Amino acid sequence: MSIKVEQLSHIYSPGTPFESVALKNVNFEVSNGEFIGLIGHTGSGKSTLIQHLNGLLKATSGKIYIDGMDLTSADVTLTDIRKKVGLVFQYPEYQLFEETIEKDIAFGPSKLNLSAEEITKRVKDAMYMVGLNYEELKDKSPFELSGGQKRRVAIAGVLAMKPDILILDEPTAGLDPKGRDEILNQIKVVQQTYGTTIILVSHSMDDVSRLVSRLIVMNRGEVAFDGTPRQIFAHQKKMEAIGLGVPKVVELSNRLREQGWEISEDILTLEEMKEAILKEWRKKQC
Repeated sequence: MSIKVEQLSHIYSPGTPFESVALKNVNFEVSNGEFIGLIGHTGSGKSTLIQHLNGLLKATSGKIYIDGMDLTSADVTLTDIRKKVGLVFQYPEYQLFEETIEKDIAFGPSKLNLSAEEITKRVKDAMYMVGLNYEELKDKSPFELSGGQKRRVAIAGVLAMKPDILILDEPTAGLDPKGRDEILNQIKVVQQTYGTTIILVSHSMDDVSRLVSRLIVMNRGEVAFDGTPRQIFAHQKKMEAIGLGVPKVVELSNRLREQGWEISEDILTLEEMKEAILKEWRKKQC
């Protein structure tokens, strides 16, 4: 499922003293099955952008196409959009409300005129996708679960709608390290196993560097950079200039080079850093 954004702009409260330009002529394309990281400092336009992709906001100008369907057209309904695009907000567990996990996950599909059998199948499939055991958990209250498990239930509720595109807004916010790793691992499994097109909004440069295949960097409502994590994070000073950092591994490699170590500029992973340091150490021993 592809995405194409053309000259997208959004102005809040136009024509008033509170007018604010949130997006300015944003252009990009996402191919079917891509895993995209969307990053930018607070107020850069990330949240406004993803709300357009789900039909929650109407563009001031420009076009958005989801698999050729024009989201800005008056003929397109929210139901049409949300069958294709699933959006998981920050702290989605606060939106859980049903008495059992099964009922909560089934809420969305139950509004699609599906049979009871199909709804149950979707619940089972969605729970499996996020690593939750259907038989063990279906009758439990979601409020008995840990923070990470609640978050997975909320994500399963979106996946049960069978969207072709999944957008996740800071899915690990507020979780402890264990819950954070569990969520990120399950997102990676969903993308790799099912080929779902995913857009991950995150403030963690370390997370996006190891998960996504491409980064879109927002700054002041515009796309500042668009490329692979390796390409983007090779420019630490440019990232810092717009209020962002780089992964810790990249920062370390840059510092070592400043001290005279012969280390490649495109190191991105711990494994690559380990190999580079060992190589330099061996050279120094000769």
